[in-house]
Amino acid sequence: MTTVSLKRFAWLSIAAALATIGLKGWAWLLTGSVGLLSDALESLVNLAGASMALAMLSLAAQPEDRNHTFGHSKAEYFSSAFEGLLIIVAAGAIAYAAIPRLLSPQALDAVDIGLAVSGVATVVNLVVARILLTAGKRYASITLEADGHHLMTDVWTSVGVIVGVGAVALTGWLWLDPLLALVVAGNIVWTGVQLLRRSADGLMDVALPPDERAALAAVLERYRQQGIDFHALRTRQSGARSFVELHVLVPGLWTVQRGHDLLEQIEGDIRAVLPRTSVLTHLEPLDDPAAHDDHGLDA
Repeated sequence: MTTVSLKRFAWLSIAAALATIGLKGWAWLLTGSVGLLSDALESLVNLAGASMALAMLSLAAQPEDRNHTFGHSKAEYFSSAFEGLLIIVAAGAIAYAAIPRLLSPQALDAVDIGLAVSGVATVVNLVVARILLTAGKRYASITLEADGHHLMTDVWTSVGVIVGVGAVALTGWLWLDPLLALVVAGNIVWTGVQLLRRSADGLMDVALPPDERAALAAVLERYRQQGIDFHALRTRQSGARSFVELHVLVPGLWTVQRGHDLLEQIEGDIRAVLPRTSVLTHLEPLDDPAAHDDHGLDA
């Protein structure tokens, strides 16, 4: 995983945001639809979020240094939190524009051309969103995943807006346009809250996901069947990197070399099922009762 490879995806997201801002802004100017305006405002959020993602991906990829001995991977959480906040701000702006129009509905113009332009922007977002989500999973990047999920939300939002504005043109129900904009606002607030929650979990050293903990437990179980025991297991997620700590209990008569070789084997097996994981082990004798005691962080 290199800085260049991830920054390439961030630049792609920025390019898509600029293209969709232009297209959706044009669609809004053609039609006067507040629903299409809300869609264009969300693309502005996409641009700000993608720019923040570019900066944080660059920082997260830097190697550990004297003042950051665990690396800089947590910088990605600042990007996803920033994007979550921007989404909520955009929702407020959409509601601010939609409520007066709901009270005083206005006719729409050039609906067919406006919807066609908006449809092109939606396809652009769909393609880029799929690329970002795939890359986010491949490189375990919460920044790319957050950006991809946001773009997918934008895609569904755009589809809803296109259908709604088309319904206005067919039925003449002008109030449907601002009502749809308010629904869009509520939908993207939910997305923003989810991003903020996930970012907070990361900054609070949340444990690894259940499927990864299950894979870790399967590795340890194989060694338990050989008479080795474990305790004081801790895991945490930090951006694209994971951390695992545990105490390994072996027979007290083992030599230091034999114990060391076992720890190297265990750490390698854990990293095989959990790539990009830093593993810290501590060796203890099985026959010492004190070795079986778990201690808290402040012990």
